[in-house]
Amino acid sequence: MKLKAAFIFITPGEEGASAPVEYQNWTRTPGVDLLTVGVTSYAQGVSVAKKVVDEDGCACIELCGGFGLEGAAAVARAVSVPVGVVRFDVHPGLGNVSGDKVFA
Repeated sequence: MKLKAAFIFITPGEEGASAPVEYQNWTRTPGVDLLTVGVTSYAQGVSVAKKVVDEDGCACIELCGGFGLEGAAAVARAVSVPVGVVRFDVHPGLGNVSGDKVFA
């Protein structure tokens, strides 16, 4: 059976309902269908995480390093599937700080 997974990443921009729609793409391989979605805040990340599990059928989620400890915990609490995290102490795309300093 093919795995459906999601990778959610933080991207700079205005928070808004259109961001998850504009910044998403499926990559399909023989073993994994991976949905990548860019979000502009932790709150949007939580919302998207619920959607990819409930509506898209993703069985696991990986979060980019821009999600700090607080952001990753919020996503993990919101869904019933395993959540993994790419780790950076500071993220180069966020001005070399943790997402916790920007979004929490």
